[in-house]
Amino acid sequence: MVGVFIRFGPENWQIFQQTHGFACIRAGGEYVIPEGREIASPVVYVRILREDSGIEVLGWQRARLLPGEKWETELTVPAGGLYRLETTLLDEGDPVLEWGVRGDMRHHLGVGDLYVIAGQSNSAGYGKEPAYDPPELGVHLCRNNLHWDLASHPMNDSTDSAHPANLEGCNTGACPYLSFAKTLHRELGYPIGLIQSSLGGSPLSQWNPEEDGSLYRSMMETLRSQGGQVTGVLWYQGCTDAENGQADSYFSRFAQTVSAFRKEMGAEIPWLTIQLNRRLAYEDGLPFDEGWGTVREAQRQAARKIPGISIVPAIDCSLSDGIHNTAAANVVLGERLAAATLRDIYHRSWSHPAPDLESAVLTAPDVVELTFSPVAGRIYGYDSVLVDRNAFTVWSGDKSLSIKAAEYFDHKIRLHLSEPAQEPCQVSAGWQMEPPARLPVDFATHLPILAFHRVEVATESTL
Repeated sequence: MVGVFIRFGPENWQIFQQTHGFACIRAGGEYVIPEGREIASPVVYVRILREDSGIEVLGWQRARLLPGEKWETELTVPAGGLYRLETTLLDEGDPVLEWGVRGDMRHHLGVGDLYVIAGQSNSAGYGKEPAYDPPELGVHLCRNNLHWDLASHPMNDSTDSAHPANLEGCNTGACPYLSFAKTLHRELGYPIGLIQSSLGGSPLSQWNPEEDGSLYRSMMETLRSQGGQVTGVLWYQGCTDAENGQADSYFSRFAQTVSAFRKEMGAEIPWLTIQLNRRLAYEDGLPFDEGWGTVREAQRQAARKIPGISIVPAIDCSLSDGIHNTAAANVVLGERLAAATLRDIYHRSWSHPAPDLESAVLTAPDVVELTFSPVAGRIYGYDSVLVDRNAFTVWSGDKSLSIKAAEYFDHKIRLHLSEPAQEPCQVSAGWQMEPPARLPVDFATHLPILAFHRVEVATESTL
């Protein structure tokens, strides 16, 4: 073989993280001059073309020649794609570049934004039934084998995995993040790259470097191998901690994980999170309701208290088994998360967040008034007339009080209690593993309110 050979640099399907609209792509290798062709002063040229039209984005540029018939180059490539990288070899002064000696190429390259997938099974993707969520050019995936590919389900394919730490024990299915990336790709107009690092069943301790940290280290190794830059982290985790006795410390340990990641990355990288969906209680009296409510509340508080944390609800989405989202639900969740990302990272004002509890006040001895913000339309309760299937729980002292009516208007809900509340008073919504009623929604967006648990109710003595 003769010509120009690429020995390091981009691989087919790779997406590069853009900074201020550009990415620096390094490449290099060696060249071999054909026998019988007079090339006294060899020159290696490299260019970038649009793959859809063949139009040059960067015309032929001279690479640096190194001893031993080697070459290298750095190209500043604008956001966009898909691109093709071409190389060729010519004699110094030969103007006929199109007939240079053959050179290696790289195909389907893009410059855009990278997101790393982290968390447990609903991040890894366990939706097993059919749903239309096809691959799309411009949405690519760095798989577990550390090679780039067109993104397609299952994302967490374990074939030739380079990191035993996140090797799945079974074949995975659909996750939310293909839908997420396709939505961003269409809205932003440039490629989106995904980097896989999740593992089904993983507790937060495996992601927190101040605890076990094995999956955190594996994730960071993967990121370093892909240039060490990402736009954000896609995080869906917490089911295990809701049931392993670690729920009470979830907020502080998650904060440690985010802080360590940002310190190592040298930037305030956003985290895009999904609040836990339901867990079907397959045993009577399964004793984990409190843990699920505590983790959901910790996730809600993380989005309120830690800068750069976004959250979307999943509690209204369908399940394919006792704990995993259906493939169709994952399409919806991906779109929700993309909308949150477009709002919080790309400042698209049309995207509305889910309503969140702003205040809970005892306006009368037997009335708790809840205020939500933001609300695009009005708060709507599916089961407002069904007292025995109310989504809320009011705690008074050490017991829960019956709710005899729920009154909905604009961005408020008034809960009328069966008896006066005593201090301390707390309120919860959607806190159980499997809440008995659908949570209210913002009627304009039909996003459910974020679940909350044991929020203190203010009284005249505490206001």
